Formats: sequence, structure tokens, C-alpha cells
Amino acid sequence: MNRALRIAATTAFCVLCAPGLQAQSTAPASTYGQFLTAPVVSTQIGGSATVGGTVIPFKQVTLSAQVPGQVIFIAGAEGYQAAEGEVLVRIGDENLAAQRRAAESQVLQAEAAVRNSYMQYSRELYSPRVNSITGMPGMGAPAMFDQFFTRGFASAAGQTNPGLERQADLYGAGVGVDQAQSALAAAQANLEALDASLKDFQSVAGFDGIVMAKHVEVGDTVQPGMPLITYAYVEYLRIEADVPVRLAAGLSEGMLVPARLDAGAQVEARVAQIFPVADPGRHTVTVKFDLPLGTPGGPGMYAEVTVPDASVPTQAQTAVPQEALVWRGSLPSVFVLDAGRPSLRIVRVGYPLPDGRISVVSGLSGGEVVILNPPASLVSGQ
Repeated sequence: MNRALRIAATTAFCVLCAPGLQAQSTAPASTYGQFLTAPVVSTQIGGSATVGGTVIPFKQVTLSAQVPGQVIFIAGAEGYQAAEGEVLVRIGDENLAAQRRAAESQVLQAEAAVRNSYMQYSRELYSPRVNSITGMPGMGAPAMFDQFFTRGFASAAGQTNPGLERQADLYGAGVGVDQAQSALAAAQANLEALDASLKDFQSVAGFDGIVMAKHVEVGDTVQPGMPLITYAYVEYLRIEADVPVRLAAGLSEGMLVPARLDAGAQVEARVAQIFPVADPGRHTVTVKFDLPLGTPGGPGMYAEVTVPDASVPTQAQTAVPQEALVWRGSLPSVFVLDAGRPSLRIVRVGYPLPDGRISVVSGLSGGEVVILNPPASLVSGQ
């Protein structure tokens, strides 16, 4: 009896469960659950404006000729990487180099004159000429008599003053030392002036960077003021944009704003510099934005910066991941799960957002679920 009841209960349980299993196997969710999906989010946009700009190096200089002459050396072509202190362009300086060698000889002569003047001063200091016995014939007796008697009587008569003579001779030797030192200083100054002029015959890199453009070639004759080479530091890049005055009022140094480069990179740029004076013709303010290190791109590329705009009201706009977009024909579309079935929706897309999504101008209202990377064989409604 008990065994029969157990068999009947088991049979009834299988009968009750069978319909549930059949419904679960034919549910659309299980059929399309293999696709990756993502919700359509609503993003607040507006209150901002997009301004075009240009990518520029962090530092850039144009080296110009300071002296006339012929170019005899250029470090490299465009893209050449140079280190700080390296010579980039050299102009022929043969004439000035010869003048420098002559100036070096003048310095050597002036140094010899200084040494001789010191020697004469020391001789006068330790062996005064007023006490010297000169013109010694024979044993020198006439000179000795002249030294002891003639000069002695002359000094006693007040005709000579040996002490004053010695002081005058010592002063004259000192003046000779001063004149020799002045001549040496003048020769050294002349040499330094020539060295300074020689520096004008070569253009040296003031920092590590690359050659952006060459304006001359080896053999060209240049005049003062002619550009030789454009040199820049491109390890860090910047965006330079002319921002309308009404938009520049909402910027401050250090602020982070979204930026998009022509190469496709989307980054956060930092406001580095806001020029204090507006352009009177276009009524714009030049603003420089620092780009993160390693941003793909280079100087001269087009870039767009999104800056706050208080005059534009904010509004909600939907956004989807890039993987959800399907291009069938010339119009973009997405597959939306509608009651568990894929439904194709034609949409109009806007600009990429900083989080990697694409803004959708029309076609979605927000809250839908879209299929990511839908296969080419997927059909709407099936």
C-alpha cells in the first residue's frame, strides 16, 4: 500500500514539472542569452561648447643668424633629436678665428710686459738706482770719488735729494706695473669680445628636443636675422586654442577639460595658461592646455576642447558603447532587446564621450538594453 502511494506521488510530480521545463527551454531569454548586453545610459550634456585648436610643442624656438656668412654645418634633417648644448648650425668664421689668434698673441705680450714691470719694481725696491755706481773706469776710483764726494757735496749744498730721487724712481716703477696690468686687461677684454663674437657663428640647442624645420642648407649665404632652424621640445604636448571671451570667463588654470585629438585620442587636458589680453579683432582669448604624457599625436594636429558654457542649458542625452553600433548602409543603428527579442533601431550619433561611449542624439530614450558586437546574421524580431 505504501509502495503504491509512493509510485503514484512520483508520477504526479513528474507530470506537474514537465510543463515548466518545456516553457523554460523555449523562452527567448535563454535563446539570446549568449549575447553580451549593456544598458543605454542617460548622460547630462550641454552647458559646454567645443572649441577647435592646434597641438603645439611644450617649447619651440626659431634660431636665427646673428652674423653674415656661409652655412658650413647643419646637425640633421627634420626629426633629428639633439641634446642640450649640441651645435645645430654653424657659420664659417675663418676671418674672426684669425683675429682671435692675433688677440691671443697680444695677451701673451701683455703678460710678459707685466712680469718685466714687476721685475723692474723689485729691482728698484731692493737696489735703488740712486745708490748705484755707474761708469767705473779702471778700478772705479773716479766713480767712487764721485759717489762719496761729488754727490755728498751736492746734497749738502741742497742741489740734490737722494731720498726724493729714490721715491720718484720707485713710484715710476710702480706706474710701469699699473700700465702693464692695464694693457693685459685690455688684451684679455679684446680676446673675450672675439670669443663672444665667435659664439654668434653657431646656434646651440638650449634644451633636449628635435629639429622641426630647416630653413637653410649647407652652402647658403645668410644675413643677420634670417631664420636657420626651428627647434622644439615635444616630450610634452599642448593644445593652443582661441576661446571666445564668454567661454574663457569659465576657465581657470589647473582645470581639467575633455579634449579630442585628430588622431583619435580622447584625454583630459589641463588648463595651463590663459592669456591676459583678448584679441581685439576676433574677441577671443588664447588658452593653452597641457596634454598627458604619452598622448598619441604630434605638433600641428587639429584638436577639439570642450569648455564650460553657462549660456547653454544642460539636457539629458543617451549614450551607448561603441561596440553596440551597427553600420548597415550609411546610417548607424543598434539592436535593442524588446521583450527578449532583438529589435533594430536606427539612431543618430553625436560626439564620443570621455568614458568611451558614444552620445546618441535621437533613436533611444534611455533605459533600453542593447546588444554588444551583434553578429552580421542577426535579424530584427527573430
